[in-house]
Amino acid sequence: METVLNMQGSELQDCNKESEAHTRVDAIDVVTETELNKIRLVRDFVETHDPSSKEEDDLMIRRFLRARDLDVQKASAMFLKYLKWKHSFVPNGSIPLSEVPNEIADDKIFVQGHDKIGRPIFVVFGARHFQKKDGLDEFKRFVVYIFGKLCAKMAPGQEKFVGIVELKGWGYSNSHIRGYISALSILQDYYPERLGKLFILHAPYIFMKVWKIVYPFIDNKTRKKIEFVENKKVKSTLVEEIDESQLPQIYGGKLQLVAIQDS
Repeated sequence: METVLNMQGSELQDCNKESEAHTRVDAIDVVTETELNKIRLVRDFVETHDPSSKEEDDLMIRRFLRARDLDVQKASAMFLKYLKWKHSFVPNGSIPLSEVPNEIADDKIFVQGHDKIGRPIFVVFGARHFQKKDGLDEFKRFVVYIFGKLCAKMAPGQEKFVGIVELKGWGYSNSHIRGYISALSILQDYYPERLGKLFILHAPYIFMKVWKIVYPFIDNKTRKKIEFVENKKVKSTLVEEIDESQLPQIYGGKLQLVAIQDS
């Protein structure tokens, strides 16, 4: 039996709100009674420490619980950390385009289409990213801006997104280890259970040296969602989860790339 979760909604455009006041959990991902009981426990605990948590919905709390294997104490601590970050880093509820001008200028992120189960897709061109002097804060804001765009494209009940990272032409000049680790931290600490799948394409040998440095910062749940795709199997791998009508033209699909700011 499906259970309707409390969907109070948040104004934060960072993928931590849903599209409607009340959303029925998809039949393939029905909330269990155990989850429902633990959601209540987390909510009761967190609300005593941060009353603003009343604005957050049950699906969000469930994501934090799942990220901590339904451990109420760990999920509560994680959720409180998120709320503190939200109040300080995104006090107005979203990151405006005007706060990420240098990152947008690289023309490296595109958002369009959905996979076969309705998850929005983003495409990143790693060779177009360059570390800016004193630009880590803007890069962090840009990561949150990206998640906000993906959130806006989620259908009611959908909670995850899919990424394609294109590394053709990537070189050491594109390396940004602190940025990669910061993006992972934002994803894992503040957007738990949001990543559905991440395809990494055309990774050069030199990238793998950087990957070895970054890898220890990736938690086990995230690692299972990352797939390095063989160069000769790019399209065949992608179409297993993305219909050609929703796949970018550069990978043999039918969609044109749409810059994130225009999506």
